[in-house]
Amino acid sequence: MTNRALVFTEYGGPETESFVDLPDPLAGPGQVRIAVAASAVNPADWKFRQGLFRQYIPFELPHIIGSEAAGVIDQVGADVTDFAVGDAVFGNTAEGGISAYALLSVDSIAPKPESVDFTVAATLPIAGGTAADGLAQLALPEGATVLIVGIGGGVGSAAAQLARHHGLRVIGTAGPGKKELVESLGAVHVSYGDGVVDRVRAVAPDGVDGILDTVGGPGLVELAVVAKDRSKIVSTSDPAAAAEAGGAYISRRGPGTLLELADLVASGALDPKISAVYDFEHARDALRDVESGHANGKVVVVI
Repeated sequence: MTNRALVFTEYGGPETESFVDLPDPLAGPGQVRIAVAASAVNPADWKFRQGLFRQYIPFELPHIIGSEAAGVIDQVGADVTDFAVGDAVFGNTAEGGISAYALLSVDSIAPKPESVDFTVAATLPIAGGTAADGLAQLALPEGATVLIVGIGGGVGSAAAQLARHHGLRVIGTAGPGKKELVESLGAVHVSYGDGVVDRVRAVAPDGVDGILDTVGGPGLVELAVVAKDRSKIVSTSDPAAAAEAGGAYISRRGPGTLLELADLVASGALDPKISAVYDFEHARDALRDVESGHANGKVVVVI
């Protein structure tokens, strides 16, 4: 048997991507192997391929693309007691997810509720989990105002819904083309670009109680001035910019977050806002969709 997978063979652009047949992965201690039903695509996937994080997370090449997946366990490794063959699960992948089979560590997965579709479950570990953990780190009280930088992406749209669920007022920066999406999330849309600080101040004259950033770079540093307390700035994407802005990089909490998210999806309180679903053979198109920066919400590959 072989494991059909989308990989990058070296660091670089889309030309380094290809479908290959790899040996089936074997679940090691503390791991499970799943037959992948769906894998969601994230901006980090193409950034890993470009080598933007290689100094922090070096990969053995070729590397399977994809960081989150949902599927059914078909093999368990040593020391795994809480999961069994046949269980439907979702979580962060250990070695890539856009493939027929994937390995997941048991400390980064959760059972998939029957009422939650595999396609939806696959979107929760990265975007939903990051959003939930970022808001938990901000720890804003009900009635507070949070500014979400990059609200139109997968993390931002999940964060907006979670923030509203917890009684926060939400302002979000995004391109003009995402205004309708942002307002559908119950948030106030503010356009990116020159004058963004003035536009935020126009809707929040006294400043904001917290900033959840999904973009990083100079834009976060510029917007830091609208925070009443700069310690209430959390970035999900740029540790250096977070530090320069006076805030912090996100801390992840583990699989308990996934269970919370699944319950919220099952109850209807959270919609991952899936904008496109691609079949396996068109997975490269899914990456182009996300890499363009214009995807409204989450993009998923069905295996």
